[in-house]
Amino acid sequence: MIVITRHAVAPEDSDDFAAGAATALDALARRPGYRRGSVARAVDEPGLWTVVTEWDGPGFYRRALSNFDVKVAAVPLLATARDEASAFEVLSRQEPVTG
Repeated sequence: MIVITRHAVAPEDSDDFAAGAATALDALARRPGYRRGSVARAVDEPGLWTVVTEWDGPGFYRRALSNFDVKVAAVPLLATARDEASAFEVLSRQEPVTG
């Protein structure tokens, strides 16, 4: 599954947001079931950021959020996320085609 959170970040808060997001990803990356994560900023709207993580399943993600270190590092960041659906079940995937 993937988790996508979107955040509106004022330009003067960009550095702090990026540092907080990196700290959150570091804490999440230590939890079982974590596959990968990234922080991105919209090319055409630099105040819009996203944090994307991939998990082995929803149970792993939910258990990660209950971990003390994750609560300290990630929950403050997640609290700034837009109020919208964020957890998605991956139904298909396409790897690059070579040759």
